[in-house]
Amino acid sequence: MSDIDLRLREDVHLLGELLGETIRQQHGEAFLQKIEDIRHSAKADRRGQGERLSSTLGDLAEEDLLPVARAFNQFLNLANIAEQYQLIRRRDADRPEPFEARVLPELLARLKAAGHGNDELARQLARLNIELVLTAHPTEVARRTLIQKYDAIAAQLAAQDHRDLVPGERQQVRERLRRLIAEAWHTEEIRRTRPTPVDEAKWGFAVIEHSLWQAIPNHLRKVDAALFEATGLRLPLESAPVRFASWMGGDRDGNPNVTAAVTREVLLLARWMAADLFLRDIDGLAAELSMQQASAALKDKVGDSAEPYRALLKQLRDRLRATRAWAHASLTGTQPASAAVLVDNRELIAPLELAYQSLHECGMGVIADGPLLDCLRRAVTFGLFLVRLDVRQDAARHRDALSEITDYLGLGRYAEWDEERRITFLQAELNNRRPLLPAHFQPQAETAEVLATCREIAAAPAASLGSYVISMAGAASDVLAVQLLLKEAGLTRSMRVVPLFETLADLDNAGPVMERLLGLPGYRAGLQGPQEVMIGYSDSAKDAGTTAAAWAQYRAQENLVRICREHQVELLLFHGRGGT
Repeated sequence: MSDIDLRLREDVHLLGELLGETIRQQHGEAFLQKIEDIRHSAKADRRGQGERLSSTLGDLAEEDLLPVARAFNQFLNLANIAEQYQLIRRRDADRPEPFEARVLPELLARLKAAGHGNDELARQLARLNIELVLTAHPTEVARRTLIQKYDAIAAQLAAQDHRDLVPGERQQVRERLRRLIAEAWHTEEIRRTRPTPVDEAKWGFAVIEHSLWQAIPNHLRKVDAALFEATGLRLPLESAPVRFASWMGGDRDGNPNVTAAVTREVLLLARWMAADLFLRDIDGLAAELSMQQASAALKDKVGDSAEPYRALLKQLRDRLRATRAWAHASLTGTQPASAAVLVDNRELIAPLELAYQSLHECGMGVIADGPLLDCLRRAVTFGLFLVRLDVRQDAARHRDALSEITDYLGLGRYAEWDEERRITFLQAELNNRRPLLPAHFQPQAETAEVLATCREIAAAPAASLGSYVISMAGAASDVLAVQLLLKEAGLTRSMRVVPLFETLADLDNAGPVMERLLGLPGYRAGLQGPQEVMIGYSDSAKDAGTTAAAWAQYRAQENLVRICREHQVELLLFHGRGGT
């Protein structure tokens, strides 16, 4: 057995022992013995020694069923924590690095060996744009408070890994673990009420606050080190190879609880959270950057100051506070933004860059490349809006809305038209300067909600939004319909409207749909950037099984790549694969 397996076994044994102590304190020694009897019976059954487990479980009193189930559930949770920590625990110097630490350096070495130059490799790495999407999962039952306690347990496992702990320190770690396990045991695991879409968004923000906020600068330091080792070049400050988007508060496909008002609230909460997180960073930097020497550019910005870096950061801190206060006030009603409110990511990034460049110019690069660089990386990755919110709606909702509109205008029912008539109507209205709807139009509730969502999109800053995803897209008109509804809501900027091909039939039809769309007069010219297409995985797997669905997804992507190449359009594929 390897040392790593032994350490994992020791962690699981320790956590199980502490859980047993907690259970004994609440339910007594006799109940804990029942748990042990069940565990030993299960082991005996696995060895083929009769059917002891069925007999043991059959002897349980009804009032014992729930606490027994909770005991084993908690033990499995604790074992999972130990196993997850095992994947990241500190390795001894003589152990090989894990694959995830070797993959980028090895890839860069192979590319160099294949003849790619240093500048080319650095340029391509800096241009990477991987967007990971946090999706809404109303079926997630683990409460955020328990997830935080489990994180704290993992942190204590890391604390006890230090070999130079004196016995008193090791005992303190054990006491903290005992307390955390008791807190988890006495906390109800299941929510009593279904989380709202805003609750889901707050969960996503908590993931950023407690995990991604630190993970991003740590990851980019490793990327920068690998690039420098291979090429002698650094990752540019403005590079963000990984960014994040979210569907929480924007995914209204089949969820009537996600409304235009919810989307507005989530966008404001994201701005509040971003300002709050950056304020914490700036407070820390202001305490550290007490130096006097500064560049001429920084001195010009802050004037005559004995502590120019603190003076610069104070200006940014005041604006972040104004932004946070404005976002909070706006949650209860529309509030005009004062001049102090930050609205553009450059307003956040520029002072951080100025401080960074000044420190390097003045020979203090070792200070610049510390927490200031981490904050700068976060500013480029997350910005003032934290994540870009995607909006998703079913194509049928757009068709129904347009049907009500065309019926009101005396043009017939849009849903009953064939594809060619729909495209002709949509293109004509997209090119028409007059509004489609009269001011006195009073739509039904579902149409009103579609139009209200479009108005929220039009009112939100462009950097706060990602794509508008159309579920069950099956025709070129589905994309044009969204473009028209957004135009009618007052959207004057470009926004990515993304067809989602998810059923087996839609995947097979994805190529012809995009061929028709890209061939329409004006559509290709109106693209401001790549053509994004989302490939669905779950619905196609339900239709035809995993293997047939995978083949259909592969064929669809091959066709889309070929068609976009022929039309000289950059293709961006959004994989709706999902995962943990």
